[in-house]
Amino acid sequence: MYPRHDLVAFVMWAAATAVLVQIATAQSAPSVPDLSGIWTKPYLGWELPLSGPGPVTNKNRRRQVFDIDGRPWPAGTAPLVNSASRLIGDYESPILKPAAAQEVKQLGENELHGMPNASARNQCWPEGVPAIFRDMTVAVLQQPDQITLLYDYDHEVRRVRMNRQHPASVTPTWYGDSVGRFEGDTLVIDTVGIRVSSLTMVDSLGTPQSPAMHVIERYRLVDYAAARAGQTRGLQENFFIGGGGDSGSPLDPEYRGNGLQLQLTVDDAGVFTAPWSATITYRRALGGMVESACAENLRGTYVGKDSAIPQAGKPDF
Repeated sequence: MYPRHDLVAFVMWAAATAVLVQIATAQSAPSVPDLSGIWTKPYLGWELPLSGPGPVTNKNRRRQVFDIDGRPWPAGTAPLVNSASRLIGDYESPILKPAAAQEVKQLGENELHGMPNASARNQCWPEGVPAIFRDMTVAVLQQPDQITLLYDYDHEVRRVRMNRQHPASVTPTWYGDSVGRFEGDTLVIDTVGIRVSSLTMVDSLGTPQSPAMHVIERYRLVDYAAARAGQTRGLQENFFIGGGGDSGSPLDPEYRGNGLQLQLTVDDAGVFTAPWSATITYRRALGGMVESACAENLRGTYVGKDSAIPQAGKPDF
């Protein structure tokens, strides 16, 4: 048996040690960054990777009109970018397997012959992952156990379960099963189980996807200079749209704080010869989220045909 004073001293020492360990652990543990807020970019699409395989691109190009500040591009220096009107996918891209390349080629020929293709976006269906990343504006709602992503077009929503595992058997859904975790200052989201339909496509060019689709997203805050540089790179590939109205939220021209950058990796052995990557850079939006509802009416979806509206061939009386 220890003397009473020795026992008291031991208990006090153990308690003090426990407190010191807690303090040291708290000091050494990386703080979780706050990614919440409304983030936007002035175009539909993503930045091409600096190296390695990237997404399928549009062979139909047009001259860029505006720079990142919304000013006319200097004469003779404007890059040729995705036209965003006639969509002719590069079916010769080395990342496409033969069947996928043939599908992209056929859809491009439809466009060339004045027959725009139906897509999840223009038919008011959920766009799914990764197509949803093309949207201009996203609102991030950050909670310890869940991160919710709200996109500007047609009220599309994703929910990411934090610090969880995928179930052993995933039931396919439009946005798949998404689980997230923080690795230091980076939010990593892993998505599988993405539902595929006749309208499901990776992009506006008709690049298909299969049930094998696996998407990894890595989000981190970057400083103002890096965010501006990222969006400037984005305008080397994507036509400037701006923001406001039904085209996403506009950029806040006075904001000089951090931007949000997404490094995206897409792996689908059913469609692609290798995983490919892209980057999406957002800056703070001006004001709130702009609501944009998709009208379920083929007259307004630009696929070259009228909706089946009942018509009377002769008077009723």
